[in-house]
Amino acid sequence: MKVFLKKIIIVLLRWEARAVLQKFRPRIVAVTGSIGKSSTKEAIACILGSKYFVRQNPKSYNSEFGIPLTILGLSTPWNSTGGWIMVLLRGFFARFRKEYPHILVLEAGVDRPGDMDTALSFMEPQISVVTALGEIPVHVEFFPGPKELAFEKSKLVRRTLAGGAVILNADDPMVYEMRREARGKIITFGFGKEADIRMSHYALVTNQTGAGTEIPGGIRCKVDYQGSSVPLRMESVYGKQQLYIAAAAIAVSIQFEFTVLTAVEALVNYQPLAGRLRLLEGIKRTFILDDTYNASPTAMHAALDALRDMPARRRIAVLGDMLEIGKFTIPAHQQIGELAVGIADILILVGPRAKFIGRQAHENGMNESVIHECGNSRDAGVFVQSLLEPGDIVLIKGSQSMRMERAVEEIMAHPEQASELLCRQEEYWKNKV
Repeated sequence: MKVFLKKIIIVLLRWEARAVLQKFRPRIVAVTGSIGKSSTKEAIACILGSKYFVRQNPKSYNSEFGIPLTILGLSTPWNSTGGWIMVLLRGFFARFRKEYPHILVLEAGVDRPGDMDTALSFMEPQISVVTALGEIPVHVEFFPGPKELAFEKSKLVRRTLAGGAVILNADDPMVYEMRREARGKIITFGFGKEADIRMSHYALVTNQTGAGTEIPGGIRCKVDYQGSSVPLRMESVYGKQQLYIAAAAIAVSIQFEFTVLTAVEALVNYQPLAGRLRLLEGIKRTFILDDTYNASPTAMHAALDALRDMPARRRIAVLGDMLEIGKFTIPAHQQIGELAVGIADILILVGPRAKFIGRQAHENGMNESVIHECGNSRDAGVFVQSLLEPGDIVLIKGSQSMRMERAVEEIMAHPEQASELLCRQEEYWKNKV
């Protein structure tokens, strides 16, 4: 019965969303990829919102439910039957509103074959963005391999309106290859020389406290486009990976007649979403690098790179299982173990798969005395409390199901602000084991 009702709700939501799009005809920017989709969506909306009326998916409303709800401007009632009845009623009347966004920035997620077809069944993007897939993409579990997942995501590129534009990551081989299938104008971004929008001179920005301690403040770089070079500084944003997000957003903004300079100026207001490499204050005068929203091998690599760049007395990595990567599970965790050596002074692992991180780190020279295993994320947070000393920085990361935000909550300096600062703080998630 639940499956039947779900199908009925999805059909009705799509019909209502299609009716709204046909009436108001907003320009649609669609974003997909395996890494950085939500953050890229937010950065795009940050720039375009400085000039236009823009709506983007709240949080990660990127599914068969989330996309039509975003188009309708409604929120999920989760498991409430009465709530869904009200949502459908409001969705029916959404087309009669007097005002509607000029631009929709829609994140499209892909978990299984056919998901992109579903998303494209009721929307036509004028501009499409493919962020990154990585060598071992997340969500590859239900596909024969990375190429098949890439093919599913590339449907967005092929279905972009001919008069539009396709924005591609030049540094990701599978994404860059999609340019051969793209319709419309092609713009690439990245650090490589072939990128149309090229980021260079990446550096971490640090600030001095009154006591002479150096603390992270943000990142900076140069944005090169068509012979001009514009400096970019992003406060409270960390990791080289974040520059891909900025570059993709700048590429989109150019299609809406922004200059690189005006786009960079608008990015001053960009702030990362909860659980996406956010720096939080920890107990005992420490810092937490909260990257708990989800994890893929490429994103885990990027998070460890960000940890390595941070000024700290000691660097502690609390890493949970990476899920949804199927047959790549063991080698992917082993690769993270190799990378952690020389970056993390202390390694704390959560989950049966994360054990392979510890074993590989030990084989590669990390002392066994600094490798610890915990049964769950909350236990890991409690354990970290006993280790922390002033000046430490703690990276916490793992796949969504590992609920690594619970470890953050155990060591954050202001747990009373958890609902504002951490991911998955809704009652639905709070009540979920």
